[in-house]
Amino acid sequence: MSHTIGMVGLGRMGGNMSRRIARAGLDVIAWDRAAGARAGLAGETRVRTVETLDALVHQLQAPRIVWLMLPAGAPTEEALGQLRPLLATGDAVVDGANAWYRDSMRRAQELAARGVHLVDAGVSGGVWGLVNGYGLMVGGAIDAVRHVEPFLRVLAPAPERGWLHCGGSGAGHFAKMVHNGIEYGLMQAYAEGLALLRAKSDLHLDVAKIADSWRHGTVIRSWLLDLTAEILAEDADLGAIAPFVADSGEGRWTAIESIELGVPTPVMTIALMERFASQGNDDFANRLLARLRQSFGGHAVARNSNPEK
Repeated sequence: MSHTIGMVGLGRMGGNMSRRIARAGLDVIAWDRAAGARAGLAGETRVRTVETLDALVHQLQAPRIVWLMLPAGAPTEEALGQLRPLLATGDAVVDGANAWYRDSMRRAQELAARGVHLVDAGVSGGVWGLVNGYGLMVGGAIDAVRHVEPFLRVLAPAPERGWLHCGGSGAGHFAKMVHNGIEYGLMQAYAEGLALLRAKSDLHLDVAKIADSWRHGTVIRSWLLDLTAEILAEDADLGAIAPFVADSGEGRWTAIESIELGVPTPVMTIALMERFASQGNDDFANRLLARLRQSFGGHAVARNSNPEK
């Protein structure tokens, strides 16, 4: 059983995951192409940073475990391309990105041709994971998952809770994809409900206090609601925040899978559409709707102060 892991990618997630592993008494050899990210772990007991990916692999004892905590897509693909010739039979790579599960299945086959295991790990917990632990949804061969289990147990909120071997290759990332689709829907529901409360100005509702009260005893309490209440307690108007909500790949993949499988997911899909709308992607449609109302009903049209948009 290995007691040392290589961590590639030391951003907000990878850096804190390295700290949590080390503070549990296991060793981490860590690398990031950014010197500043490596410097951020200076002085962390049981974490040793290296300056190259080659050095990371060569300082790990076989059979090695290398955990990638990189953005999905090209950065992960590039890192795997660099790792592939450096690894040997029996080694394992854990991909902790929010990767498309079909990519994970393909990569598992490619690495298996060299005798290397791929474990796809959906990781949830964000910047709070260092203290609270991470939810881990894992896919891959049983032997590969057993190989990385010591690290799953210390990253999770408790050794026996908060991590799950979901199935074969791709299963972990598929579960994380659906998890994030649900997250979209929950966030949208909280945002809409609190916006409705705020709009009822004649009742002089204290939206921040209502959100905080919902945290205790109600059926809609959750960690997302805890975060919402904390945000509103700091700034109930959010006037400095632009109404732009980015979307990552998981929401799109969830909607596509629901169509391909014929499983209705209207809440998650509409939440994704609302994110598109916040990004200005409904501007033309709304302009056309306003013009149509003017055309058939004579309704006034508000003029755009910036006609280039």
